[in-house]
Amino acid sequence: MNVHDAVASRHSVRDFLPTPVPGDVIRRVLQTAAHAPSGGNLQPWHLDVVAGDRLARLKALLGERIASGVREATEYDIYPPQLPAPYRDRRYELGEAMYARLGIPREDKLARLGWFMRNFEAFGAPLVVFCSVHRRLGPPQWSDLGMFLQTVMLLLRAEGWDSCAQESWSTFPRTVGEFLELPDDRMLFCGMAVGQANPDHPVNALRSSRAPLEAFVRFHDA
Repeated sequence: MNVHDAVASRHSVRDFLPTPVPGDVIRRVLQTAAHAPSGGNLQPWHLDVVAGDRLARLKALLGERIASGVREATEYDIYPPQLPAPYRDRRYELGEAMYARLGIPREDKLARLGWFMRNFEAFGAPLVVFCSVHRRLGPPQWSDLGMFLQTVMLLLRAEGWDSCAQESWSTFPRTVGEFLELPDDRMLFCGMAVGQANPDHPVNALRSSRAPLEAFVRFHDA
């Protein structure tokens, strides 16, 4: 698979088959992804790869805490308050398209909440890569995390695997951080569900729209 095909075929998978991800595959992908660029070559990413019984215990723990009403404060804003247009509109459009595929109407708040909670089951994925960052590092280094994670997702596609980057895990930073035994100087950024897409689930046919080139590019004598 060439780079263009990997970029075009990558999408956020939200229902996975239980097929385990071979250890040599995830090791090879992460080792190669380490060639991703970072300012000053800081390489600010820290990863915890969780699978098997260990992942099952984490999913069960989150399920118990959510069921008992436990809520935790996020350590960063996933979206800025009062998200302006057109960003707000794109987020709304994606949500409505997803729930339409799931057959969940807007008024069925309980069903929508139930689907959201699937985030904490990693949508059934057999492996999750958690990414954390040193607390003293700033926005430029967080952008480095994005470049690294995108590289991981494209390499997974090249290996025939799928993924879903999940900032939802950051809504339980204490629970996940303690489970992973993260040092105090590190903040959980996100998780990434990894596995093979379930081809029979309607949500995996969803493809989010993209703005036309003219909406985000200005050419200066190019």
